[in-house]
Amino acid sequence: MPPPPDTAVPVVPGTRVRRFTTASRWAHRSVAFLMGVCVVTAACLYLPQLAELVGRRELVVRVHEWAGLLLPVPVLVSLVSHAFRADLGFLNRFGPHDRVWLRAALRRDKRRAARPAGKFNAGQKLYAAWIAGATLVMLGTGLLMWFTHLTPLMWRTSATFVHDWLALTVGVVLAGHIYMAVNDPEARRGLRTGSVDREWADREHPLWRP
Repeated sequence: MPPPPDTAVPVVPGTRVRRFTTASRWAHRSVAFLMGVCVVTAACLYLPQLAELVGRRELVVRVHEWAGLLLPVPVLVSLVSHAFRADLGFLNRFGPHDRVWLRAALRRDKRRAARPAGKFNAGQKLYAAWIAGATLVMLGTGLLMWFTHLTPLMWRTSATFVHDWLALTVGVVLAGHIYMAVNDPEARRGLRTGSVDREWADREHPLWRP
């Protein structure tokens, strides 16, 4: 017989729960690959040491441009998945518990009870919103720089300034994202296999009900 509603179900060690579907994992991997290509090619274009080592600047420019142009495509294609759209809804929805999480993060309070989170915590939601906005700005300014004959010189100069400095900021934020991922192997496993340990889910995302 099932347990009474007010009785907690014990967590069986090793039990795994579904966290991400194939569409969500494919979108993340594809965007990560394209973003990596953009970062590496940008470094080759702006750092003299790498530029001399790689050479073929025109080819590097073309790879950078097309990788940047394709960045939104995995997300747009994955919108056919209901589960992926649901994940985007979770990422785009802030609740009272997210404000609690952010206050604890600002105080550097690492107690689990002080950081309530649903499927995604407030830090992940902020990162997703910021990187999505930055990608759109990078895409827009990149197009202004690409099609030079369509815009005045002042527009192109301003676009170049914004593109370059935002690219530097994106690099810093991505480094922080990678650092957080390296220190959370179970989260990486979830993105790799689609499932996570239930004990981890209950500890890190106590408000999530898979």
